[in-house]
Amino acid sequence: MRKLRTIEMKRLSVDEFRDAEKMPLIVVLDDVRSMHNVGSVLRTADAFRLEAVCLCGITGTPPHHEIHKTALGAEDSVEWRYYKTAMEAVEELKGRGVTVLSIEQAEGSTMLPAFLPEDGKTYAVILGNEVKGVHQEVIDASDGCLEIPQYGTKHSMNVSVTAGIVIYHFALHNWITITEPSAVTP
Repeated sequence: MRKLRTIEMKRLSVDEFRDAEKMPLIVVLDDVRSMHNVGSVLRTADAFRLEAVCLCGITGTPPHHEIHKTALGAEDSVEWRYYKTAMEAVEELKGRGVTVLSIEQAEGSTMLPAFLPEDGKTYAVILGNEVKGVHQEVIDASDGCLEIPQYGTKHSMNVSVTAGIVIYHFALHNWITITEPSAVTP
């Protein structure tokens, strides 16, 4: 077994990415203060070809050298939009028929492993501030909350780690079949 060279991975160009089929999932960042978290979420959004990322409130926006440090160019491929507040993003998304789910520990939340995305629906998942989480008014406006089970002494995870877990959960459940690059032959 050997590592693949970059040229063997048949990666999409930015233009090909923009034209490619997207997973109908939008990530909303609600007052995320770390530029590294923003960049990491954009990079994961690129890896799974998400529809878009909404950057809200104090969340940093490209171009920014700290975002680029972790996004590694994904800030150019992934569609992103800025909103003054996460509530503005939620209202717009719900107006388009998107199912909005906050990722938060809340009364009545659904544990992520028990959640199965419905075919044909577009979802938005909201991730909150590193200290305060998702704003309560945003939770109130959401269609529900998803919670990642945790079994240790801590009751929180890094925003970008949480995003990766949630995005991968959606991808694993055959919610959308994205054309995979053809098999690599040495």
